[in-house]
Amino acid sequence: VAAAVDAWGRGAAALPKPWRPQQPVLPVEGMRNVLITSALPYVNNVPHLGNIIGCVLSADAFARYCRLRNWNTLYVCGTDEYGTATETKAVEEGLTPREICDKYHAVHADIYRWFHISFDYFGRTTTAQQTAISQDIFQRLLARGFVLQDTVQQLHCAGCQRFLADRFVEGICPFCAFQEARGDQCDKCGKLINAVELKAPRCKLCGDSPAVRPTRHLFLDLPKVSVPRCWTGGEGALSCPRDVTVCCPQLEERLQPWLERCWATGNWTANARYITRSWIRDGLRPRCITRDLQWGTPVPLDGFRDKVFYVWFDAPIGYLSITANYTEHWERWWKNPQQ
Repeated sequence: VAAAVDAWGRGAAALPKPWRPQQPVLPVEGMRNVLITSALPYVNNVPHLGNIIGCVLSADAFARYCRLRNWNTLYVCGTDEYGTATETKAVEEGLTPREICDKYHAVHADIYRWFHISFDYFGRTTTAQQTAISQDIFQRLLARGFVLQDTVQQLHCAGCQRFLADRFVEGICPFCAFQEARGDQCDKCGKLINAVELKAPRCKLCGDSPAVRPTRHLFLDLPKVSVPRCWTGGEGALSCPRDVTVCCPQLEERLQPWLERCWATGNWTANARYITRSWIRDGLRPRCITRDLQWGTPVPLDGFRDKVFYVWFDAPIGYLSITANYTEHWERWWKNPQQ
């Protein structure tokens, strides 16, 4: 309080000069560099006040605070545009997925401008940079043996003549009997679900009852994934001379104590704690990272080129690719823990 009174008495003339970052905003040696991202809003709707509050307002307030503190600040966001929900919306409106994304990206951008949200850059995930970075990450995982192939039983709709991705299916939750469970998760009990486990499944596109048929998919082998103790970011981790599966602990082994620290010191929501605990309690399992869709990042592997990456493998990479569309020096923000 005394410091505030003193600063107030000295007046605005005594304040430090406002920091004017270079364009594009890049980390500066010797300064506090802050990268802020908002959760990427999904593109298939018109954002309302609740979306603003839940998605961008807190980050915008923090970005303004950081700039007032003269911290070198970059605030990016963008629309999340791939996945089943876009295809579903396109069917509803009689448009192509690309037309849906173009339409609603413009709507989102206009609304955030109207609210004066102070993004340095507002991008989108349907870009060449998104494809390049996502496929590069996939190729690195594949080269290190962290991707496996498996045949899975999947729901196929004869009426639509297609395999149905998770969100094209609804039905009764096998755990809690919720009537409108999705094909990947029940929003009532939080349990992860395979679509074939749903009771009385129905196709969201035509309403028919799909049949179970086999199909091949790619999985991220989470039980096998190891985290190098020597990892510090950048390329150093990729040139480790030893076999990381031998010298480094598995992800689950390091994730548990990290989560315990975060739960004790952070402000996680009750829902986030519950879902995360259920994943750890049940043990990490291989997670499917491909889908039988047309709208998504193509899978660069023979035998799977008719598939795309699952949006939850692909969408978080959007933070990187949006920054990459803002500046070609994006790695100085994302691979630069020293600054």
